[in-house]
Amino acid sequence: MGAPSINIAFIEKARETVARGERGTIAMILKDSAQATHVISSVSDIPASLSSFNQQQIKNALLGYDTAPKKIIVYVIQTTAEEISYTAALAYLATQKWNWLVAPTVETDAQTEAVATWIKQQRADMGMTYKAVLPNSESNDEAIVNVVNGYTYNGTAYTAEQACARVAGIICGTSTSRSCTYAPIPEASDCVRMTKTELDAAVDAGKLVFFWDGEKVKICRGVTSLTSTSADKGDSFKKIRLVEFMDMMHDDIMTTAQDNYIGKYPNTYDSKCVLVASINEYFRTLQNETVLSTGFCEIDIDKNREYIVAHGGKIVVDGQEIDVADATEQQIKEAPTGSIVYLRAVVRLVDAIEDIVLDVYIG
Repeated sequence: MGAPSINIAFIEKARETVARGERGTIAMILKDSAQATHVISSVSDIPASLSSFNQQQIKNALLGYDTAPKKIIVYVIQTTAEEISYTAALAYLATQKWNWLVAPTVETDAQTEAVATWIKQQRADMGMTYKAVLPNSESNDEAIVNVVNGYTYNGTAYTAEQACARVAGIICGTSTSRSCTYAPIPEASDCVRMTKTELDAAVDAGKLVFFWDGEKVKICRGVTSLTSTSADKGDSFKKIRLVEFMDMMHDDIMTTAQDNYIGKYPNTYDSKCVLVASINEYFRTLQNETVLSTGFCEIDIDKNREYIVAHGGKIVVDGQEIDVADATEQQIKEAPTGSIVYLRAVVRLVDAIEDIVLDVYIG
């Protein structure tokens, strides 16, 4: 009776993914007169004790795009401290659930670099899917969005640092059906004017820039700071939208398996098939929501074979011990692998329309 329950858990998680993808959570680090933490879901939740600048930064983030962010987790650093350190703020945020970090109070390249390094470490060492919107941070990493220019708002020039909260709000308020490319900043009256050549160069360098389209300010293209691709990280990792989907799938599969599968099933071939079928059902749900165009999970035969070789190179089939080299793929699939389940999945993400090529022929 276990198979249906885990199947349902994955289907429900897939539906939650789409809803969550439309309302992400922001973590925000601010500096003010007193150390504090706040959870803000609407403008009415903004503490009056914060400076007018900090209140405005929160309001900017709450503007969102299609929707407002789900919430903003705010950590306030006390500015009267002898040395401003982000260590305590990051330690606190490591205990919270959020999607995008913004720190519109970083004043030095060293502070920006410290936050970027922490994000990378959390992803590499802790398996977290935290990401950050930072000013002038050439991190060359899919988890860092590098904002390099600002815009004019109410007659005041916003720097790249001060514009990051707005960008984080747009990202967290962008629905799964589109990207933040060409997202307008309706309250902005102007920005640094750039030529198409300059805009193309900035995007290719992993920079998120604002541009003036002749009537309003927009985000040029929703890109991450990644510029150096590899066999493991291709062009998909340059797109904010696609990185969001990758991270959501990672979180969903890991947490759902932990809550509904790990420790609750014997590691038999039948149990592995239960998990594979459930993950494939999860992929099918995401296909119906146009997050994926295709998605397929299966037992990783190569990894199973490596495990068997590392543990003597023999398997038992029908009571007889045979060498792994003489085993069929199905026998290798069914072979015991201790407490480990080796799986592999191939998915294709659905991108948003961002480029149109139209050839017009005059007859």
